[in-house]
Amino acid sequence: GESELGGVRRGEGAGLGVRLGEAEDGASVLGGGYGKDKAIAMASAQLVISAARGTSSAGIEDVVVQQSLRGQGISPLLLQELLSWAKRHGATRAQLLADKANTPALAFYRRAGWQPTRLMAWRITLADR
Repeated sequence: GESELGGVRRGEGAGLGVRLGEAEDGASVLGGGYGKDKAIAMASAQLVISAARGTSSAGIEDVVVQQSLRGQGISPLLLQELLSWAKRHGATRAQLLADKANTPALAFYRRAGWQPTRLMAWRITLADR
């Protein structure tokens, strides 16, 4: 789908929109830009099966907005697009990864109704295996 990013304008007649690029098991949302389709934000989601609930869950990560455009309502729109996509594909909940040192982002997620969990994210580089 495509949504308008309300209130965010650069230059004359330069409205911004959200484009949802869909894959079979994941999606990316990209904020498209002013003039020459310049990217100003992105976020991604993947569907996974929750072993605890036996239903689909959306894993959201990489929520990034160009620093000069933060605080203008772009992140809520990106997240809403991902949550709508996930719901259309059968997800019953979503989990979001955030850098624990990014206090402005953590405060935003709390204000938006996200709740912290007791889970920790872990990773391993497959090239080393």
